[in-house]
This record gives sequence, C-alpha cells and structure tokens, in this order.
Amino acid sequence: MYAIIARSRLRISSLISRTNRRLSSTDILQDQPPPLPESSSAAAGAENKSWNLLKYSLVASLTGGVATAGYATYAYSLDEVEEKTKALRASANYTAGDNASGFDKVQALIYSSAMTVPAKLIELYLDLRRMTEEQVRGFSEPTSDKLLPDLHPLEQHVFTLVLDVSETLVYSDWKRERGWRTFKRPGVEAFLEHLAQFFEIIVYSDQQNMYVDPIIDRLDPKQCIRYRLSRGATKYVGGKHYRDLSMLNRDPSRIIYVSGNALESSLQKENCIEIKPWKGDVEDTSLLDLIPFLEYVGKHRPADIRTVLASYQGRDIAKEFIERSKEHQRRMQEQKQHGRLWHR
Repeated sequence: MYAIIARSRLRISSLISRTNRRLSSTDILQDQPPPLPESSSAAAGAENKSWNLLKYSLVASLTGGVATAGYATYAYSLDEVEEKTKALRASANYTAGDNASGFDKVQALIYSSAMTVPAKLIELYLDLRRMTEEQVRGFSEPTSDKLLPDLHPLEQHVFTLVLDVSETLVYSDWKRERGWRTFKRPGVEAFLEHLAQFFEIIVYSDQQNMYVDPIIDRLDPKQCIRYRLSRGATKYVGGKHYRDLSMLNRDPSRIIYVSGNALESSLQKENCIEIKPWKGDVEDTSLLDLIPFLEYVGKHRPADIRTVLASYQGRDIAKEFIERSKEHQRRMQEQKQHGRLWHR
C-alpha cells in the first residue's frame, strides 16, 4: 500500500516539475521582442539608407552654399553680387508669352519653380549682408560725412591746421607709485596761441573724448583750438583708427595735419607733416621750430599745400625751410646789388 502511494507521489512531482519548466520557458520568450518578418527588416533598412542619403545631401548643399556665400563676401562687393545675380533672381519670375504653346508654358512654369529656391536664398544672403555691413559701418566709419560745420564765408581763405594729441601735444606716462600723469610738450601754449592768428586749429585724436576733453581744457585755456575730434570721428581699418581728412568738410588743398605719427595715422599722407614723437624730453623744441614754416603758409596761403609739402618730402621741414629762407634772402640781396650796379 505504501509503495503504491509513494509511486503516485513521484508521478505527481514529476508532472508538476514538467509544468513548471514549460511555464518558465514561456515567460522568457514573452520578455523578448517578437521577431520581425524578413520583408519588414528589408523595408526598414531601405528607409534608413534613404534618410541617410537625404541627410548627407542636405549637409553637402548647406556646406556648398555657405562656402559660396563666404567666397562671394570675400571676393565681391555687395553691389557686384547684386549685379551678377540679377539675372538668376529674375528667372524665378519667368513666364512664357501669351502666344506661347501649352508645352512652352508648362516648361516655363517648371523652370520658374525650380529657380525659386535659389533666388530666395540669394535674396536672403543679400539682405543679411546688407544689414551686417550697415552694422559694421557704424563702428568703422566716422560718425558723420561732415565732421566740421561749414566755414564762415569770410574765412573761406583760411587754412585748417589739424593736430594730433598723444605724443604730439602731450605725453601720458604711468608709474606704479603715482599712476597715470599727462605732461604737455615744451612750447605748446605759445605754439597754439601764435598760430591761431593764421589758422583754424582743431585736434583730431584716436582716443575717446573722455580722455581728450579734460586734456584740451587744461592745455588750451585761451580756446585757440576751435574743434575737437576723437575716436568716433576716425575710420577703423585693419585694426587701426585712421584720421580721414576728407571728412572734415574743408578744402583738401588747405589742410595740414601735424602729428608725431602722421604718416601712420592719416589716410591722406599728402597733407601730413610728421614731427618727432614726444615722450617727455624737456629739451624738445620741435613745435617751436615748426612755427616759421606754418606762419609763412598761413600768411601767403599757397594754392595747394599738398604741392608745397611734396617739395619737402624726406626732409626735416623746419630745418629745410630755414635753409630755403636763407637762400632766398641771399638771392634777393644779389638782385639788389645787381640793380644798384645797373643804375650806376
């Protein structure tokens, strides 16, 4: 009896064990994603290839467009780009004539549709470049096309003497124990006061007006300097601020620019007188030495100062003027003596 019961229990245990194995196997299969049909996998692969091709095409087109825009910006001005793309932009509005055949009208419609996108992109490029250049111009160009007001009608014959500030009229020096200090060049007050009788004097600096104004207020208590121009009136080119004398609203043949760095800081070198940059030498007389030449110009008013300055090119104007003056006086004395001998 006990043997029969034992065999029955053994069979039941075996049956339960098989059932558990089948259930466990079923649970594992349900946790895995069902296998895709072969046709679905192939379709997904083809779709991925198409999408990758589209992405690479878009990236290549964008890269080519950016490269083309960059080259056009470097090689051509805005007006040149507008002129060269005028025909392409007009092609987006191309239509066949009223007398054209149906085929020609359809062909014209297809062509116009195909050119719409390139034309719109070019229009966008032109608008962006125009806006960018206007913004850049606001920083690089002088604040006005006429930096000075019109001369009084009775002063149309007066020459304009343009003076730099740093290392020409003053020198600023910094030391740790005292900080910044500004020193005036020897003879600067006498220079300004004397030449104000013959010239319209202005200062033209590449420094900010917050630096220029306090210096000129103390340097020129008699107000010999009529106008002050600072960095906002300069032209920014290649990382440097240049004085553009053509913007002064004055006759270029009657402008003299004096600076310790004149040839490097002005766009009109033919109007420049470059003197020794001043860096604190108390024995310096460069400004005072220049007074005789400038006084002569202010009194005699040559037709074109640029021609006069060209005759002194490569020479120290102050010294050369003295030598020429002595030579002129010698010739005048010889003519007088010759005249006296002739009358005898």
